[in-house]
Amino acid sequence: MKIVYLGSGEFGIDCLNALADSEHNLDLVITGAAHQAGRGRKFKSTPVASWAEKHSIDFIETEDVNAPQIIEKIASYEPDLIVVIAFGQKLSNELIAVPKKGAINVHASLLPKYRGAAPINWAIINGEKQTGISIITLAEKMDAGEILGQEKTEILADETAGTLHDRLAKLSAPLLLKTIKQIDDGSAVYTKQDVSQVTRAHKLKKSDGFIDFTDSAEQIQKKILGFWPWPGASVFYVSKKTTRCRRVTLGMAEVVESSNPADLATGILDENLNIICGKNALKVTKIKPADGTLMEFEDFVNGRQSCPGDLFMKIDE
Repeated sequence: MKIVYLGSGEFGIDCLNALADSEHNLDLVITGAAHQAGRGRKFKSTPVASWAEKHSIDFIETEDVNAPQIIEKIASYEPDLIVVIAFGQKLSNELIAVPKKGAINVHASLLPKYRGAAPINWAIINGEKQTGISIITLAEKMDAGEILGQEKTEILADETAGTLHDRLAKLSAPLLLKTIKQIDDGSAVYTKQDVSQVTRAHKLKKSDGFIDFTDSAEQIQKKILGFWPWPGASVFYVSKKTTRCRRVTLGMAEVVESSNPADLATGILDENLNIICGKNALKVTKIKPADGTLMEFEDFVNGRQSCPGDLFMKIDE
């Protein structure tokens, strides 16, 4: 099969490697335009653009995949199939009609659950025990196409969005090749999604990661895992001794029972240096200061002479 790949994110790299090593012809890659990043504001290409350049595969960087000249370029390759993974741009009906056997998308959830931009994060935050990969056809509505294949996996204890992202990326590659083979030989089964089971996974904002300790310790722990590495479960840390306020990101924590006999306010460190929450408490094990790297909480405590009564406070901005 002659394939054109549309994608920008790191999530699709394992699938790109699988396609490049397969019997299929990966003729063209379309990816997002380079953007400015870092303190120097230098232009940085997408991971997919870097991959295509390294593997000497034709690629185009664009902010509008539906521009007439881009569609014309894709059509000139006479593709059998378009594969879309972590692209971030909606395809027009005109573009979807170009390949002989349609366009398919690899999505990181068990559809119809978690349609949207951040399915991995919200599956963890909502306490799901299982997730997976879905391969679907492109449709007018986002992530609403017919299901061609799925692969399930358990969400591991203490698994962050970052580690689950990497596992699902690896899991998607063999499923993609299997699905393409079925499309090619005519054995693919197209199953409509049950719209009554649809849930949403909206795109994350930095403010989503601002932690409120009036929530239960269990809820906050899930947010810590689901928001790592971005946007991060962020709070202000206020020292009782110095009154100095620092922004920090919680990297890992355990839920501990707390009857809070002293009736401490939420966000306060108790006598065991656990954070009082709306229900129970959090024993933080890893933390990242805004100007530093991820570290053991014990080292953070020793370096700042933390003590009972110190405050972890919600960011309000």
